Amino acid sequence: MSLRILVGVKRVIDYAVKIRVKPDKSGVITEGVKHSMNPFDEIAIEEAVRMKEKKIAKEIVAFSCGPAQCQETLRTALAMGADRGIHVEVAGPQFDTLQPLHISKMLAQLAKDEQIDLIILGKQAIDDDCNQTAQMTAALLDWPQATSASKIEAKDGSLQVVREIDGGLETIKVKLPTVVSADLRLNEPRYATLPNIMKAKKKPIKKLTPKDLGVDVSPRIEVVTVEEPPVRLAGAKVENVDMMVEKLKALGHA
Repeated sequence: MSLRILVGVKRVIDYAVKIRVKPDKSGVITEGVKHSMNPFDEIAIEEAVRMKEKKIAKEIVAFSCGPAQCQETLRTALAMGADRGIHVEVAGPQFDTLQPLHISKMLAQLAKDEQIDLIILGKQAIDDDCNQTAQMTAALLDWPQATSASKIEAKDGSLQVVREIDGGLETIKVKLPTVVSADLRLNEPRYATLPNIMKAKKKPIKKLTPKDLGVDVSPRIEVVTVEEPPVRLAGAKVENVDMMVEKLKALGHA
């Protein structure tokens, strides 16, 4: 096989940062906050690079949508082993209301324009936790899908994918072209080496707008308010079951 792979990489607030809600409750504070590549997307890039190392893939195209800073995320993907990047620039209020369906439409159009055989995405982003983009992209393209993948094997022009499901593991076979979303246990992403970081600076990144792809990014839903999760109350120790029952009754739980 010599697949052309498209991988989505999203710029998100770093997983180690404590999220703070804006005073007007319109969203979360992003200014001056450390951002990095979505961890599930790192796994997606790693899987694509491993496929290229096994001669299953011939080219890896990394895609990101968002403000100018997304180019940093794309450079990380290029340093990990992607061949080139595509940046669809969306900033300001339009970016604030960008939704998974918009991204799915962009991916679907790019898959056609770039003659892509396989799209690999992280199963979800750690900022919105939607877990929708892969599924909607497959639907728009009318391609088969293998979501929450923990193992991928290429066999006879198709992929055998082990999926993580509520009851354990499920093994399915999907024909190419297809859409796959990467789960946590698919692989361990590599660190980009300094030589590869330097090489990534010379790799091309193509800039586009949603209009270039024929995608209308008008919001389909409205965020009414964003709230902090409720503060958990401190626990209390009891000496025996009778005391526990009394405590529960006093709190109105029994």
